[in-house]
Amino acid sequence: MRLARSLALLAALGSLAAVLAACAAEATPGWTFSPTPTPTVAPSGEPGASPATPAPSGAPTAAPSDGGGGGAVQLTITASGIAYDTDSLEVPADTPFQIVFTNNDAGIPHNVAIHEGGPSGAAVWTGEVFSGVDTRTYDVPALPAGTYGFVCTVHPNMTGTLTAK
Repeated sequence: MRLARSLALLAALGSLAAVLAACAAEATPGWTFSPTPTPTVAPSGEPGASPATPAPSGAPTAAPSDGGGGGAVQLTITASGIAYDTDSLEVPADTPFQIVFTNNDAGIPHNVAIHEGGPSGAAVWTGEVFSGVDTRTYDVPALPAGTYGFVCTVHPNMTGTLTAK
């Protein structure tokens, strides 16, 4: 009788251990967020094109590229604390440019998208969504002169104004 009780107790403890192990394995999800990348449009790189003029001093984030692209304009934008580090950018009109976008929010997805007139206008161009901490260089096609909004498609509170002159 005592042996039967001991065996029953051991069987019950074994079952309990198996259930606890299964629950512990389910406590950590086996998935991560990985959005589908959005393709970007590369600049035309026409031979004989003159280098782009750097943005005026009122737009300190624009600088000539030091590699390839024939002196294309590069803008730098950083996301940190679910906010962009700037709310105003300027590029030459009718000239392809690059956006070097750094996402400093670990594990949080961000991107940069350009919209007509403002952040809620029709999308003109959308950069790849990616989680931080990481950096992407987006190739943006030439934009006609005008005012555009830039926005994070994941966090629509992250906005700014891009002016093409």
